[in-house]
Amino acid sequence: MDRLRFRDRITQGRALLLPGVANPLAARVAEDIGYEALYVTGAGVANTELGLPDIGILNLTDMAGAVERIAAVVDLPLVVDADTGYGNSVSCYHAVKRLEAAGAAAIQLEDQVFPKRCGHFEGKEVVPAAEMIGKIRAACDARRNEATLIIARTDACAIEGYDAAIDRAAAYAEAGADILFVEALTTEAQMRDAPARNALPHLINIVFGGKTPAFSAAEFDAMGYKLILYANAALQAAVAGMQDVLGSLHATGSLAAVHDRLAGFVERQRMVRTPEYDALRLKYEGGPAR
Repeated sequence: MDRLRFRDRITQGRALLLPGVANPLAARVAEDIGYEALYVTGAGVANTELGLPDIGILNLTDMAGAVERIAAVVDLPLVVDADTGYGNSVSCYHAVKRLEAAGAAAIQLEDQVFPKRCGHFEGKEVVPAAEMIGKIRAACDARRNEATLIIARTDACAIEGYDAAIDRAAAYAEAGADILFVEALTTEAQMRDAPARNALPHLINIVFGGKTPAFSAAEFDAMGYKLILYANAALQAAVAGMQDVLGSLHATGSLAAVHDRLAGFVERQRMVRTPEYDALRLKYEGGPAR
């Protein structure tokens, strides 16, 4: 799906489920299941690639590398988490150029103070709205393709209150954002109200164990949301799965008790396209498949 089709898909039809992926294997799994787009999660890349929390340690080089690797193995639009833009408005301008070139179809920026924190952590701070407006304008100017979408996220709800967050979202829309994201809403009333305040498409982020109540995709669609983000579901499942299987192996010295929780050898190879690469080798070199 190209950028123009992705933009049209967001504005037309039912709300789009957006799973978070942190590496090419997770992206391949999500594409194979049938998702229409993917979210390259900064928290996921920080946790997976660095083994560190989402507290602003991840840099642009880390994120651009992750996007390039994921874009190389899937044909889906990538929504990319660019945190605070990695600095001031000029840094943001550079980040958008770099991430778009890496394969981003949409780039998300947030109004936290650097170093940022996960949106569902305590202790967040936000920059003045005027500073974020400058970053959004820089981001819009930096994109080479007008179909590349800029997502403006505000974390002000937890710091300045819900009404202030809505005011910020409106200002970010005026600055040129294509999609609005009011992070860490805590009540159903807020969740129903936010997308009704502005005609731009809205994204909502659901974190298992986080601050925002979870509803079904159909219910979020009825509220007016166009993107439903589950940024950490695959990551949390992977952590739980590794703890389960490796814990059992460590305790018993065998996989007998957990063998039904493992992908088979053939399925693992299918997921990374081993048969396709074997066919390519035969095409170009000849000889039997391995």
